Amino acid sequence: MARSAFTQAELRFLARMRVGRLATCDAGGQPHVVPIVFAVEGHRLYTPLDEKPKRVAVGQLKRVRNILVNPQVAVVVDEYDEDWSRLAWVLIRGTAEIVAEGEAHATAMYLLRDKYPQYAAANLERRPVIVIRPTRIAQWGFLGRPTADVT
Repeated sequence: MARSAFTQAELRFLARMRVGRLATCDAGGQPHVVPIVFAVEGHRLYTPLDEKPKRVAVGQLKRVRNILVNPQVAVVVDEYDEDWSRLAWVLIRGTAEIVAEGEAHATAMYLLRDKYPQYAAANLERRPVIVIRPTRIAQWGFLGRPTADVT
């Protein structure tokens, strides 16, 4: 059954994880997957189109072009451990949009800077973000690893 929001366990898991994988598809159904940094709040996931070196302009990135023609995306965030009883993942399927300003953009800036110290000096305000509104969230495994810095 589909849920429209993250559970508290999912939020805690996603808050401590540092990288995920974003899957998009082009108009012909060809998949494309890239690693991403991200931040979440109760009803959205945000990933920046930041200043890290890219081979093409932001608007020409494959993930951006794919979202513009097919906004259905998936993000998987997983944790591997040699103790397989501690494996876990969260899969978020949803609708993505490219946002360059407004409330969602401001929220993304705050959350991303809070999670990633590398963004403290970055010029994120001039860069768009991908905002994903989940339509289905699935999880598996041990999401509950204790952590002192996540509330």
